[in-house]
Amino acid sequence: MQKKLHIKKGDTVVVIAGESKGQKGKVLEVNRSTNRAIVEGVNMVKKHTKPNAANPQGGILEQEAPVHTSNLMVADPKTGEPARVGRRMGADNKLVRYSKKSGEEIK
Repeated sequence: MQKKLHIKKGDTVVVIAGESKGQKGKVLEVNRSTNRAIVEGVNMVKKHTKPNAANPQGGILEQEAPVHTSNLMVADPKTGEPARVGRRMGADNKLVRYSKKSGEEIK
């Protein structure tokens, strides 16, 4: 069974450790089996590609590499600072995520 993660696709996150520490970005993809996420504009790497149909010229492309989820924290919706995430019952009796720093609901 795979563990429930504190981040989801579409969240705005802050990198709290590693080479990209302090950078913010939107989560593009989450891989629950490896506990890694791809964040927009964070952990950029150069990839050498052969010419193909998508890229007829080939060459060196820059793209995002996955970051371990332990190095990411959800950005507080109010302040934008890193904040822990809690879960509670919302108005319509559904479980919603909220920021423990400001109490604000995370969409």
